[in-house]
Amino acid sequence: MTESPSVHHESPIYRRIADRLRDQILSGALGDGDRLPGENALMKEHGVARATARQALAVLINEGLAVPKRGSGVYVRLFRPIRRHGSRRLSREQWAQGLAIWDSDTRGRSYVVDEVTILREPASEQVARVLGAGEVWVRRRRYSVDGRPVQLAASCFPADLVEGTAVVLPDTGPGGVYARLGELGRAPVHFSEEVRARMPLPGEAGSLGLPAGTPVISVTRVAFAEGGVPVEVNEMILDAASYVLQYDFDA
Repeated sequence: MTESPSVHHESPIYRRIADRLRDQILSGALGDGDRLPGENALMKEHGVARATARQALAVLINEGLAVPKRGSGVYVRLFRPIRRHGSRRLSREQWAQGLAIWDSDTRGRSYVVDEVTILREPASEQVARVLGAGEVWVRRRRYSVDGRPVQLAASCFPADLVEGTAVVLPDTGPGGVYARLGELGRAPVHFSEEVRARMPLPGEAGSLGLPAGTPVISVTRVAFAEGGVPVEVNEMILDAASYVLQYDFDA
């Protein structure tokens, strides 16, 4: 049987333009925050139509390597990922010593917590089923690292357990909410996390400043006190391009 000669199909020109720009980004020739050549510049340099230049930039935007700014252009979006170590960040040694969980995640990088709201409200069906409570106190907030929004979180606590405590204050004090739960005799001793990937809802994409096509990681964590008593449900939305999730297991 005679083999047919292989046929080489050259990639479309918009892909080749995107490849060249990507190489410049990954090599460091273009750094985080640098402006990419605009449509007019790409049209002139490569002799292509505007639609082709736009497609090339769209490739990088959809890959999460660039972000468009209205009326300004398209900019490189590079970010050193946050390594989220599943067990280390939640260890009792961390929060019992007055350290924040985020100190473990960021390892000296600057982070800011904003868009904080703390409300008592009816529990959702799912949260009520887990916590066995009809009403909860909910702490909602956004986390930014190195000036970039990376995570949204909403922690729910049984209302009767945390009513009138520092858990419902903007500043929960050293060690955060887990240290305060410990003072109530409900220190977390076990955690369960459910992780999945999906595309963001419009509000999530806006709050995190996500480029089109960037997925999120949805993490739902339940904290249990002694006796298997659930004391918190935390629903987190992470910018998938900003995180590495690490879990260690013994054989």
